[in-house]
Amino acid sequence: MNDTAPAQTDLAAMHDSTGRRWWTLGVLSLLMGFASISTDIYLPAMPAMSRALGADQGMVEWTVSGYLVGFSLGQLFWGPVSDRYGRRGPVAAGIAIFIAGSILCACSASIGSLIAWRMVQALGASAGVVLSRAMVRDLYAGHHAVRMLSTLITVMAIAPLLGPIVGAQILAVGGWRAVFGLLGVIGIATLAAVATLPETLPPERRHHEPLSRAFLRYGELLTTPRLMAYTGAGAFFYGGMFAYVAGTPFAYISYYHVPPRYYGLLFGAGIIGIMSTNMLNIRLAHRIGSDRMLRFGALQAAGAGTLAALAAWTGLGGLWGLVVPLFVFTSQPASSSPIR
Repeated sequence: MNDTAPAQTDLAAMHDSTGRRWWTLGVLSLLMGFASISTDIYLPAMPAMSRALGADQGMVEWTVSGYLVGFSLGQLFWGPVSDRYGRRGPVAAGIAIFIAGSILCACSASIGSLIAWRMVQALGASAGVVLSRAMVRDLYAGHHAVRMLSTLITVMAIAPLLGPIVGAQILAVGGWRAVFGLLGVIGIATLAAVATLPETLPPERRHHEPLSRAFLRYGELLTTPRLMAYTGAGAFFYGGMFAYVAGTPFAYISYYHVPPRYYGLLFGAGIIGIMSTNMLNIRLAHRIGSDRMLRFGALQAAGAGTLAALAAWTGLGGLWGLVVPLFVFTSQPASSSPIR
């Protein structure tokens, strides 16, 4: 993106002068939270979905894996499109796809169709996650952008904290299909909120080259060692995170017999860790630097992941032998991933 610091400063000042800063922050937090909202809210329902659709644990976990496939592909698509056409239009289009995917998930009659519609849902959700970050970078630069993104992550962490708790209550009242229906309603409300946001990428700052050329440049990025190092660190972090997301409903509910209504409390402990370390990130990013924080977070995550694997393999410590190292692990990715 051809952003410049003076242009960002002018946009940020204009944005703040409208008195809409906190409203915009809230909407961007919701957009950034779409990935968490789309998955965390239905985690307590996964064992029930397995029984209702006649699918084993591995197939139900593919609803998370399929989501990641759609989400990954969507990120590659929405970035270049928004650089050419602006932010608001692509965000709105993505949310519309998310709404359709959520409704079709609720109507699924088989695990195969549910996995497919989860991919569609993810394709739409990725627009909000990618472009909310881009909108912050449109408005802010440097360490100020790091602090703003950390603030967004901390605010949106409330969604995964409440998601499993809300999902468990909806499961008890309306079943697992009602959970996906609620996601559709959330999407509709978000679409209405996005209509109130300003366009943060004016025409003079957009890329006007063909989209095909922008997509071809992804190959060039693969030859940039520094970028690949950051990407690799983030990939390993979030690979572990989604293994945690997909596996803990069965580990806690099916294996350790934790009631679904209490699953959200255990899951929420990790979210509290994310919020806490992001608050530290806001304070320390300028003084310590993102690279040093990334190295420290990677070492902590490696140690905690090793302990969690040993606890899962041996049963050492029972439920809490698994919960505690997972808490430490989940506290690391959001706080230590560098923002560029």
